[in-house]
Amino acid sequence: MRKAQAKKLPLAPDPKFNDKLVTRFVNNLMWEGKKSGAFNIFYDALDKVAKITSEDGYEVWKKALTNITPGVEVRSRRIGGATFQIPSEVRPDRKISLSIKWMVRYSRERNGRSMADKLANEIVAASKGEGASYKKKEDTHRMAEANKAFAHFRV
Repeated sequence: MRKAQAKKLPLAPDPKFNDKLVTRFVNNLMWEGKKSGAFNIFYDALDKVAKITSEDGYEVWKKALTNITPGVEVRSRRIGGATFQIPSEVRPDRKISLSIKWMVRYSRERNGRSMADKLANEIVAASKGEGASYKKKEDTHRMAEANKAFAHFRV
């Protein structure tokens, strides 16, 4: 790296819940720079979650995010001609990033009419500890567990 690392710009909290995490989620959900559309999808999804679970949609979403947040991951490291998958702790900022990306990605891959429907179903599934994004977290943890023998290669 030749130049200084770019400073992280502070996020503006969202208008409804006044939460920066919601803005971060919506930024990942956004398609072609359409932020207002992404906010509409997100808020519609939370309304649908509230209807399905008869609980506060925002709280269910936060619970779902904590359920799919990984603790460890594997990183590839080349040692003596062989590549090893080395388990390592995930940085706090990256934990949130991964969980958001997984939720958005697996929502898009779901079956459903609108993105709000798909996102709502993924949020409900993740809050119960099921669904594709939760499975991704479990797979990541399982892979780290399987490669525990290489933990001493950690940098």
